[in-house]
Amino acid sequence: MRTTDEGTAAMLTTVDSLPTRPTAGLSGPSASGLLPLARRGDGLVGSVIDSSTSLLAAQSHDIVRFAMGAPAADVTPARLLTSIAAEVWDESSFTYGATEGEPRLIQALVEDSADGPQPVHPERVVITSGGMQGLDIAFKLFVDPGDLVVVESPTYTNGSATALSYGADLLEVPVDADGMDVERLEDAVAGARRTPKVIYTIPNFQNPSGVTLSLSRRRRLLELAHRWGSVILDDDPYGSLRFAGQHIPGFGQLSPHDPLVFSVRTFSKILAPGLRVGWVDADPRLHPLLISAKQAMDTCTNVPNQHLVAEFIRRGELDEHLAMLRREYRSRKQAMTEALADQLGDGIATTDPQGGFFLWVTLRGPNAGIDSRRLFEIALAAGVALIPGTALSPSHRFADAFRLCFASCSPRRTRVGVRRLARALDQARDEAPTRTPAGSAATR
Repeated sequence: MRTTDEGTAAMLTTVDSLPTRPTAGLSGPSASGLLPLARRGDGLVGSVIDSSTSLLAAQSHDIVRFAMGAPAADVTPARLLTSIAAEVWDESSFTYGATEGEPRLIQALVEDSADGPQPVHPERVVITSGGMQGLDIAFKLFVDPGDLVVVESPTYTNGSATALSYGADLLEVPVDADGMDVERLEDAVAGARRTPKVIYTIPNFQNPSGVTLSLSRRRRLLELAHRWGSVILDDDPYGSLRFAGQHIPGFGQLSPHDPLVFSVRTFSKILAPGLRVGWVDADPRLHPLLISAKQAMDTCTNVPNQHLVAEFIRRGELDEHLAMLRREYRSRKQAMTEALADQLGDGIATTDPQGGFFLWVTLRGPNAGIDSRRLFEIALAAGVALIPGTALSPSHRFADAFRLCFASCSPRRTRVGVRRLARALDQARDEAPTRTPAGSAATR
């Protein structure tokens, strides 16, 4: 087992080694010694976020876990899922399934969404092994080596890492309180002198900033996508977790059946990530390609868990579960913002999400100059885990910021974690050299 210091160093090394695009020369026997690696190996950068799970598992001391963006264990309906599984799993659950997904799950999605703002149409659906497989299929279908892919800055770097694995050139566009700055996007694309193949966005309660793309920017982004012939890769794991404010129409509502909108959805954030069940909603003409792409990956998504999720929805449990999550996460977000204000005051600024999982914290005032990578080390030793801002930018920006997940801990546990964070900041401030921090996302 790794020691704390070894695991922390390995994770931070991963942060610092994330490339903005693949670099030539790492493939072949001369570089690998004995292994003739493919060139695409240069673009495989891994996930600092996912690596944090292994790092935390190796710790022996108590840690308040604000790092991983996972549903809280105490609000995951484990007993109910276990009970339903015992009733619905039969011989048909333990063989190969249709690549496009189990008919009962697709039908459950269609029926559950029928009265909602954005109905699901069965001919547009392919069930995936979580949201990440949906992202992988999208980049596989649309991106050739050297193609330009727009990503938000900061962003969910598992998504940008997937784009890099297919040889993309990344163009980072700033995020402010209204989501991706679409006006800056136009300028950035003009400066790049080529149009993007894909625009990757997390429109609702964005990971990591928690901000939401405004209605006017959604409309403008659709206009630009059609002008450029770009695919909007609409990654929305958190949209059903709005606990404040008003619903903003999604791309599918604003431009129904749009061939340039490729939507990725998952049950990981609203039910349980270990199920590994999600789906994509895309132009029906892509259906044969989606199936072919998925058959080259895993043949079919986990059949028993598809049956389990389908029955959970069919019984009406999902709507009740989501209502509970919204109440709970509103309380947890409030507890975190109050604790941060009480403990850290003018030493930070935060975003103000109306749903989802995350707060984005920017160091300022007396904490300006602290590097969040060093803070990560100190905080972990002090018993609280976070994700440094540099891990959430392909070009390692945001050394003055970090992400906190408010969804994972009870209000009481959150207050304990914030007190530990305050002590870690005190230590980091005492040892921090004077420097000019990198730019950060908009804060309130």
